[in-house]
Amino acid sequence: MRATWKGGNRFELLPEGKRFWPAMRAAIEGAREQLWIELYLMESGALAERFVHTLEAAVARGVAVRMMLDGVGSMGLARRDRQRLRAAGVELRFFNPLSVTRLGGNLMRDHRKLVVVDGEVAFTGGFGIVDEFVDAWYEVAVRVEGPVVHDWMRLFAQVWDSPLTRGGRSRARLSPRLPPAPASAEEGARGRVISGRGHRYQAIRLSLHGRISTARQRLWLCTPYFVPTLSLRRQLAQAARRGIDVRLLLAGGHHDHPGIRYAGQRFYGRLLKAGVQIYEFQPNFIHAKFCVADDWVSLGSCNFDHWSLQWNLEANQEIEDSAFAAEVAQLFMRNFAASQRIDAASWRRRPWWQRVREWAFGTVNAWMTRLK
Repeated sequence: MRATWKGGNRFELLPEGKRFWPAMRAAIEGAREQLWIELYLMESGALAERFVHTLEAAVARGVAVRMMLDGVGSMGLARRDRQRLRAAGVELRFFNPLSVTRLGGNLMRDHRKLVVVDGEVAFTGGFGIVDEFVDAWYEVAVRVEGPVVHDWMRLFAQVWDSPLTRGGRSRARLSPRLPPAPASAEEGARGRVISGRGHRYQAIRLSLHGRISTARQRLWLCTPYFVPTLSLRRQLAQAARRGIDVRLLLAGGHHDHPGIRYAGQRFYGRLLKAGVQIYEFQPNFIHAKFCVADDWVSLGSCNFDHWSLQWNLEANQEIEDSAFAAEVAQLFMRNFAASQRIDAASWRRRPWWQRVREWAFGTVNAWMTRLK
């Protein structure tokens, strides 16, 4: 799907679960006609119980609910919960379930996160239906209204109709309903949906690289799994050398995959030398994925790491709006204040066991991605 900029949109930044869960739940509870939901992670637990109950209530009042989960990311969803959803009338499908007949094909995952309500409101970010997202992990989402919602619906329909998607009562192709046109395309912010489909379609990566190369003042990037490609590392370093304020907000000691953190730390030295500022978030695990370059913001599912770009279906909401960018910058500043800044001189003096750990996990990661 071609990424097209559209005006007349409204975007609301929703940092932390205490902001986006109530907003999303209220929108779902107010749905009148249809709910489209696409998620990577969903596991049985307290949050899943409340979510399933909310969807059951939606179907009971006549809402058509379509839910698409990744075949691997949903493996923690108990059979009883799947049965409850289907018994209630939710049309449930799974993207690319594991198969022993095509082992290589199992690597492609649907990592997108999307909730669309009545074709009028959309939510995206890095969230999943897992208990950790309630208060143990730091997450950020965005609420979307306006013409760009239709592009999210088209993206959903493409995967829903994919041959890799299994389940569902009907195989009729989806025809997304256009949201109401705004009073004026000049009112509201510009936005576009940018997506990626592994190595075959990398518009999401090219868009970030383009923004880094043209940034004039700042480039701040938050990602929980910092194992960047060589081209991204070079661009970050080059931007810092030409005087751009380049900062990375990364996960600290609280991490769901510590090995990935260690693998990424092997790049700290050269980035710090180039002038890139690196912050490791301290309060808890920061799972959010968002960035700001001058007045441009990108927020969504993509970690901008090897795995996301090589194998995953990803999607971000891009926004061009000075007020929204300023709000995101303020969020960054609050998170920088809650982080440990990595000092270049201290990093050079790190102990030998830290260097061994970086080498060991870095070697494993490079082997897994085949991008040494």
